[in-house]
Amino acid sequence: MTDFPLQITAWSSLILGTLLLVMAFRVSSDRRNKSILLGDDGDKIILKKIRGHCNATEQIPMALILLGFVEYLQGSTYALIIAAILIAGRLMHATYFSFDGTNWRFRFYGMLFTYIANLFALLAMLRALAF
Repeated sequence: MTDFPLQITAWSSLILGTLLLVMAFRVSSDRRNKSILLGDDGDKIILKKIRGHCNATEQIPMALILLGFVEYLQGSTYALIIAAILIAGRLMHATYFSFDGTNWRFRFYGMLFTYIANLFALLAMLRALAF
């Protein structure tokens, strides 16, 4: 399937979709182990994992849509750079929320990289659409 026009977006979706699935599984597993049926039941560790998963579900879909448009409009060079920044950011962010005691910088730089990737994608799209 080498003629698929959005290879970078497809691979990024595979990586980030796997990350989302792992994060969801960790939340479900912790809830099951602690017999929590709904929410966090006041457990701060589970709450942290839930918020990390929620943030990923809030950020990843739009980032992948933007990435797909950039890859389509601008080609693979811009898309590869944006995908690398996005994936690095989401992995750092997920690390902070998945493991108790992780340094806060993982969260900070994870979101910073996510914002940078989205900003680059928006600018690349604007460049392609305006010129």
